[in-house]
Amino acid sequence: MSNIKPTTAERTVRDVMHSDYVITDGFLTVADGITLMRQHRASVIIINRRTEHDELGIVLPSDIAKKVLAPNRPAERINLYEIMSKPVVSVRPEMNVRYCARLFDQFGLSLAPVVDANQEVLGIVDYHKMVLGWMASH
Repeated sequence: MSNIKPTTAERTVRDVMHSDYVITDGFLTVADGITLMRQHRASVIIINRRTEHDELGIVLPSDIAKKVLAPNRPAERINLYEIMSKPVVSVRPEMNVRYCARLFDQFGLSLAPVVDANQEVLGIVDYHKMVLGWMASH
């Protein structure tokens, strides 16, 4: 007999994603991006695609701290596209959280946008919500 408890349902990324993000244009300044984050209580800025052949970008508070705050650059004169990471590794909402955790480990990620088949952002998944959501099923 195994001591492992079977779960009633496998947890997916959709079960643990959150909406603490804003989507905006990369031409917005860092100062305006910070204002948007405050207004929406967001922890992530997703930079929208410019065309259907473009990819999403992402700006984290750590990007702002490392690339603007630490080198004392003026946030009012730096555009988000200058400090974003692009392309972004995204995940499907149906992905099992165990596989998502493995993907994060393999690629050194801490979060990822959750994107549907139409390439629309549905949410954000991160380690914090992933672990809490997984624990809720145990």
